[in-house]
Amino acid sequence: MDRKFSIAPMLDWTDRHCRHFHRLLTRRALLYTEMVTTGAILHGDRNRLLGYDPVEHPVAVQLGGSDPAALAACAKICADFGYDEINLNVGCPSDRVQEGRFGACLMAEPALVGDCVAAMKAAVSIPVTVKCRIGIDDQDPERALDALADAVVAAGVDALVVHARKAWLDGLSPRENRDVPPLDYDRVYRLKNARPALPIILNGGIATIEAARAHLDHVDGVMLGRAAYQEPWRLLDVDRELFDVAPAYVSLRAVAEAMVPYIEREVAGGARLSAITRHLLGLFHAVRGARAFRRHLATEAVKPGADARVFMAAVDLVDGDGAARSVA
Repeated sequence: MDRKFSIAPMLDWTDRHCRHFHRLLTRRALLYTEMVTTGAILHGDRNRLLGYDPVEHPVAVQLGGSDPAALAACAKICADFGYDEINLNVGCPSDRVQEGRFGACLMAEPALVGDCVAAMKAAVSIPVTVKCRIGIDDQDPERALDALADAVVAAGVDALVVHARKAWLDGLSPRENRDVPPLDYDRVYRLKNARPALPIILNGGIATIEAARAHLDHVDGVMLGRAAYQEPWRLLDVDRELFDVAPAYVSLRAVAEAMVPYIEREVAGGARLSAITRHLLGLFHAVRGARAFRRHLATEAVKPGADARVFMAAVDLVDGDGAARSVA
């Protein structure tokens, strides 16, 4: 599995509708689910939580938890669902996550993270990875990240995804933690230099495919988050610019048209059109007619009975075919 480029797991954003859409834009990116907690998987509706379309492959599931036995059980369940990778969240700073003793607060317990990875590795044959920060609160990022890396490497981790910011659990909201702590890409570069055999994927503040390509001179892979979601048109450049293969579609309109069979199937199965189209609002950003496209979906996609015809009526408000843009 090629981890050169991936789209970050984002709570409330990277659901199965979003991932299907992103797969049309890039055939080669590694996609991630939203974080799913061990409790939800063990006691909830697994088909709803873990179901996905086979076209999403390669696709990884991100787990939230800190009990090695529960994580091992959930990893086995996810592997049986056919996921390509299990990823452990050691980066989310929300209060709810901290109360459950998982997410970024686990940066303070590297030995426990190692135990979690070891348990999952023993339960499944697919890759097990970790997504972390460079530290939390008053931790020294040099020591904190090294300690975490040492623990997971000893446990057999297959790759480490590093969001190149601290998480301040005391004093900053989850939203502020995405922007306020300064980025420290050099710290992640140093980690890669010190551990050349460990695949390192860089996350945090990467806004363009051009920037992603530059980071690849220093690390094994890059992960885009909000830029991929809010400006999805950028993803149409990924296959050509980073993998040297032709994209599946040559224009944004072609991508929109390719969404129609999926929309028809999902709406027929009971999904609301707005639950799908909310992920597509940024597709035609800065193309003439994009505002009318968004306005039409905002007012019409929420109405009872809205279907693919409503979506294509919005697409028809966009000027031209929305040809692929440059990476600049």
